Amino acid sequence: MLLNSKGQVTIPAHLRAKYGLHAGDEVEVVEVDATLRIVRSEGAESRGQRLVRRLRNTATGRDVAGMSTDEIMALLRGE
Repeated sequence: MLLNSKGQVTIPAHLRAKYGLHAGDEVEVVEVDATLRIVRSEGAESRGQRLVRRLRNTATGRDVAGMSTDEIMALLRGE
């Protein structure tokens, strides 16, 4: 891995997938016995929790009343 001028590194895709890391996840770099470790932040919301929080209360029953599932999904996708 290469450290860039901003002090950033890219975690390889296979490791992000293996450990369930996604864009927006909060991580910390901690020093343990002269070794740096990347760890998930304590109490940080998961990707699913962030998504649910963001979408909660964005539609009311009146907004989707009478719509089919396909119509609702198209609305959510911005189609």
